[in-house]
Amino acid sequence: MTWMIIRLILSLAFIAVVLLFAARVAKKRGLGQGNGLIEVVARQRMGRTSTVNVVRIADVVLVVGATEEQVTLLAEVDADAVDAALRERRPLMQVAAATGDGPAQETHALAARSTSPALAGSVFDRNGWGMFVSQLRERTVRRS
Repeated sequence: MTWMIIRLILSLAFIAVVLLFAARVAKKRGLGQGNGLIEVVARQRMGRTSTVNVVRIADVVLVVGATEEQVTLLAEVDADAVDAALRERRPLMQVAAATGDGPAQETHALAARSTSPALAGSVFDRNGWGMFVSQLRERTVRRS
């Protein structure tokens, strides 16, 4: 019994060493890392197998929908609008972290602000997403 436990521990240690070595080799060769040209700015799951991604490629910002079967370009967004939205969101996250309120406080603060006219009708329009979520809630509520 003791020999089996020792063999198990040695086997796990060997696997860990092999994985660390492979990770170090991959890091040296630059495998698994972007080249700095493509950056995923934001990602939102829309269902079990679908997501909406905001991707920055050089100076172009694209909104892409992805499912298991395909990737679809939804829109091209102004890079300045995305940067402004990210800057606007960062202070809220820092305030929520400092007060210890967490994500719930941040969500209420985000919902309280109005959408800028530049984002109206786009994927970043808070009012549009709020309406979408409330409609989904209406359809999925079990009625007695």
